[in-house]
Amino acid sequence: MKFVDLFSGCGGLSLGMERAGGELVAAVEKSDMAARTFFHNYVDDVSDLRVWQQYLQRSLRRQFEGKVIVSELANVLEDDDLVRRFREDDLDAVVGGPPCQGFSLAGRRRKDDLRNRLAWEYLDFVERTSPKTVVIENVVGMSQSFVKGEESSFSQLQTALTRIGSGYEVQAVRVNAVHYGAPQFRPRLMLIALRKDLARKLQIEASPGIWKSDFADLVNFVPELAPEPTTASTQAFTVRDAIADLPGWQGTHRGRNAEYLEALRQADAAVRPKSSGYSAGPPNQTSRRHTDVVVTRFSFYRMMVSHGIDQRLLTQMSGLGTEDQRTLAKHALAGVKPPLELQSSIRPYGTRTISSLDELVDLAVELVTRKHSQKVLQASAPSRTVVTLPDDYVHPMQSRIFTVRELARFQGFPDTFEFLGRETTGAHRRKLEVPQYTQVGNAVSPWQSHAVAKLLGEILERHRLSVDMERFGSDHQARGSLPSESRVKASTKL
Repeated sequence: MKFVDLFSGCGGLSLGMERAGGELVAAVEKSDMAARTFFHNYVDDVSDLRVWQQYLQRSLRRQFEGKVIVSELANVLEDDDLVRRFREDDLDAVVGGPPCQGFSLAGRRRKDDLRNRLAWEYLDFVERTSPKTVVIENVVGMSQSFVKGEESSFSQLQTALTRIGSGYEVQAVRVNAVHYGAPQFRPRLMLIALRKDLARKLQIEASPGIWKSDFADLVNFVPELAPEPTTASTQAFTVRDAIADLPGWQGTHRGRNAEYLEALRQADAAVRPKSSGYSAGPPNQTSRRHTDVVVTRFSFYRMMVSHGIDQRLLTQMSGLGTEDQRTLAKHALAGVKPPLELQSSIRPYGTRTISSLDELVDLAVELVTRKHSQKVLQASAPSRTVVTLPDDYVHPMQSRIFTVRELARFQGFPDTFEFLGRETTGAHRRKLEVPQYTQVGNAVSPWQSHAVAKLLGEILERHRLSVDMERFGSDHQARGSLPSESRVKASTKL
């Protein structure tokens, strides 16, 4: 199953494709940070930054031979010879997640609108290479219409894909990673498309509307162009299952951690082996440094969770005067019985003793924040959607954010998958840089991509079988004999 990954990021889609037996022709990614991680895990070792910088000096055509093109897709499309080489590979699939939030069928007339241009570039590549299948992934908000009376970007993109080249049969789906094995609630929109000539031959039709995944024991209907859910409602993995073996987990109860790690290891073969090994533990497991006030705030959040108090308290207090803040905090914290100790620093480890309710209220006033997205994740439930900003989620056992590796576990990356580059970056550089946390947060969950890749592989195998049987039929008419048993068996191999 030959595939191309456009807007590939660090390679979440490619991991699922490779695991399902896919063969990467090339990935296209403009961020040299994300592309370096991709190259390191699928092609060759670039842990030495100097080696990677030498690779970046190659021409696009030489990078094509290296399987990772570090460039905007527009530059690829401008090289007719390069596009021809893609087309000559007779692609089975083009997959990717182009930014599409502002997509419009009128987008080609608004070339200055980057949100339109990038999606149209993706469609142009599909039109010029005519792959058998296409997958486009994006955020759930894309299904909402932001202009009254106009179809959503997602609906317009689906319509455009049906018209590209000789046309595609396109299934719109909303799939959640938790339904496919991830310890994470991560809903995503996808368009899964099959070229119309193949769809007619295989008698495959898309179902109307957007099909929504559910747990395997709850789903009633799965269209032919949608991935079958694999996880039952009682079997979803949790935060504890994903990371209880890593440093910082307190207590001996590890849930189904061993089972989840074994499931992750099934993806190891899809990742380039690393010669150094990880004798000191998996890579990307460095804890972030926090200021004392942030550590105290995180500890306060964890205290509220243990007492069943709404974690939004510190945010709700932010718009009030001091006396109103104290009144609200006193009411919310009335059930907490001091004395108690809250962590106040990580290096060195320090605590702050709270002896009375008034002291606890004073501390709440000190810790007021407008950041409403900070939440402690529950150990006994799947993670919320992994995002690109690392300080949104707090570890349930320690007063800190999660490491890159811990978030990668929630996504479904095996420990053999190593993220390169800076861990994070300043706000003013986020439009230009894609550090490790952003690479993880932007990625398609490999659990989702594997389910989709298996679906594509099954459909393409059906097509290959039908072609083989047609060929055997022609041979039979020409030679007056049936195909040999060995040839029929060979035709059914994956």
